[in-house]
Amino acid sequence: MGPLAGMVLTGVDFRVTCLVAAGIFALLSVVQLHALPARRAADTAGRQGESGDGVLAQWRGILANRPFLLFSGAMVGSYVLSFQVYLALPLEVRRIGGEGEFATAAVALLFAVSGLGTILGQTRVTAWCRTRYEPGQALTRGLAVMGVAFVPLLAATAVPVPASGVGLWLLAALPPTLTALLLAVGTMIAYPFEMDTIVRLSGDRLVATHYGLYNTICGIGITLGNLLTGVALDAAREAGMSALPWIALTALGLACAAGLYGLHRTGRLAAPASRPRPVAA
Repeated sequence: MGPLAGMVLTGVDFRVTCLVAAGIFALLSVVQLHALPARRAADTAGRQGESGDGVLAQWRGILANRPFLLFSGAMVGSYVLSFQVYLALPLEVRRIGGEGEFATAAVALLFAVSGLGTILGQTRVTAWCRTRYEPGQALTRGLAVMGVAFVPLLAATAVPVPASGVGLWLLAALPPTLTALLLAVGTMIAYPFEMDTIVRLSGDRLVATHYGLYNTICGIGITLGNLLTGVALDAAREAGMSALPWIALTALGLACAAGLYGLHRTGRLAAPASRPRPVAA
């Protein structure tokens, strides 16, 4: 619902969007201060005793976890692809449908399809995949679906753009909406197993630090991926090659799926062997 609300508020005034967003974050901060459980001193002492070597040693240990780093790199593609719901897809709608009310409605539609699809389908998709696939298989299939999600947009570039009318509206709205739906399905397949895999590759030690580094790697990947996607969109318009961005994004998804398949087949997504720990006398 966030993108839909943001569109409505920005239609009023961008400053209103900023103030409402800031107010929501302030409210959530107050709620968390009251709702989060207190951290007990015994928990803190236990964690310090377990880690022992300090923050720098912990980070060195995580950076030496090669399967975790390879997994993080392969999963960057999933975030780059999923973020195109907010970048490439709205731009494509407006490229074909113009800047009027229809384009605004079409963008709202793809946001709604993406969000509602996840709300309605996540638990069902997760349960279905859990009974049929190993985590590595589910991750591979999820990334493959996300790559294939851009095929409708690629196919649409072969259709001449009508000057106006229903044909123009359908071409502007349907392929991006179908892509948004397939991206949501791919995310639903991969996301729960992604979280489990991070915990497993951490060896159940310093899990939060692994999550932090994972999100940092993915954040850098999203920044670079969106930058390159923007360059591809501009280059495609200037060269008259509208299929270029969708070919690149499809290739990215399939390449990341192949990387995850390789990690799964070689056993690198399995839990690391437990290291012996000193036991107090």
